[in-house]
Amino acid sequence: MGKFTVQTARAVPASTVLNLRDLGGIALGPDRRVRPGAVLRSGQLSALDAAQDSQVAVLGIRTVVDLRTADERAAAPDRLPPGARLFVADVLGDNPGVAPARLRALLTDPVEAERTLGGGKAEGLFADTYRQMVLSPGASAAYRAFVETVADDRARPVLFHCTAGKDRTGWATALLLMMIGASRDVVRAEFLAVNPVLRVAFAPYVQDFLDAGGDPEIASAITEVRPRYLDTALDAVEERWGGLDGYVRDGLRIPEAAVERLRDGLVVPA
Repeated sequence: MGKFTVQTARAVPASTVLNLRDLGGIALGPDRRVRPGAVLRSGQLSALDAAQDSQVAVLGIRTVVDLRTADERAAAPDRLPPGARLFVADVLGDNPGVAPARLRALLTDPVEAERTLGGGKAEGLFADTYRQMVLSPGASAAYRAFVETVADDRARPVLFHCTAGKDRTGWATALLLMMIGASRDVVRAEFLAVNPVLRVAFAPYVQDFLDAGGDPEIASAITEVRPRYLDTALDAVEERWGGLDGYVRDGLRIPEAAVERLRDGLVVPA
């Protein structure tokens, strides 16, 4: 088997959507890739301006999968690309107090942040959320619905997102890539590839937080993704279900036919 270059998703230029990335082109081995233009990831679409971002309109998105909680959706409703329908798959609904749903709030009060997140607790809290995204029945139902949507030819192109497009979206991406045959190295590279964009996007909030005396370690733990987060999710899959196949079959309860449709729809020759 020849060597292949680890490639991450292609950034789609968009000024009104954070972190918009096309998974198409990601290598699944020396001779297979993810189908371009079929599945994309991003942050929330509450500021989408289709006129200003004509690049988004030409993607032909048919389905937007919103992984956010009801409170997040109410506070910042999606603006859909032309012709797209909305599908809600709320990952954290049965425990909406968890960290990814409260990113900005966590950065507004350095004293409270220090009390609840100081001394390394921020990274631990986010890692715990990843564990929950694998183990909680509500999250499993949401990810099953997400995968089955992506596996449906009529639903694609699919754009899926949470708030910043890093945690719930990060695990959704990792899951999808693993299910269609990506290596752990490829999955990890894509998971971490969003950090440069996140640093820029959150810079004003982080700066205000630091100016008010906030701890830079807390800020980076909550606004970026870290290898430990993905590892925590992967460890939970291994511990509870003995690996990806068991997780997909028994944890997510995705029928084998849907897994095959997913591979048929998303995998193309390099």
